[in-house]
Amino acid sequence: MNGTAMNSGEVLLDVEVRTPEQMEQLGAQVAGWLSRGDVLLLNGPLGAGKTTFTRGLGAALGVRGAVTSPTFVIARVHKGSLPLVHVDAYRLASYAELDDLDLEHDLADAVTVIEWGGGVAEGLASRRLEIAIERSVGDDAIGQRADDDLDDHDPRRVVITAVGGFVRRLQQA
Repeated sequence: MNGTAMNSGEVLLDVEVRTPEQMEQLGAQVAGWLSRGDVLLLNGPLGAGKTTFTRGLGAALGVRGAVTSPTFVIARVHKGSLPLVHVDAYRLASYAELDDLDLEHDLADAVTVIEWGGGVAEGLASRRLEIAIERSVGDDAIGQRADDDLDDHDPRRVVITAVGGFVRRLQQA
């Protein structure tokens, strides 16, 4: 299983999210910061809201079709004016296994979101966003609720960190 250690950078946002709609709205907000070639690493426990965040991001990017968890297929490409590559690295043990997916073909032309990317996917892009989603009730809740079961009793803390010049790119846009 993957660790959640990610590189230091500049925190862009530290916010509490209480509902699936708020998580999707946050994803849509972040989509406005993105362009072709951008990479996002999402980390958090099972049921934290990683796919819900990505669903909002995908909707704002205008991708076609439903954005669902790529758990069983590992990677899914969603076509649109700005394509979305959605990867689940939960079962990947190393960057080499991630590299075997040949994501480089899509990286330059799409936004790439890698769930469970910490400790595995940092080598994919030096400039990226790292998004940590924490459940307030702690590890006891893992597996007890699905992503769409966000509520006031189990809000999430979402910390978005820019790494490797991402802030500089935003300032130039």
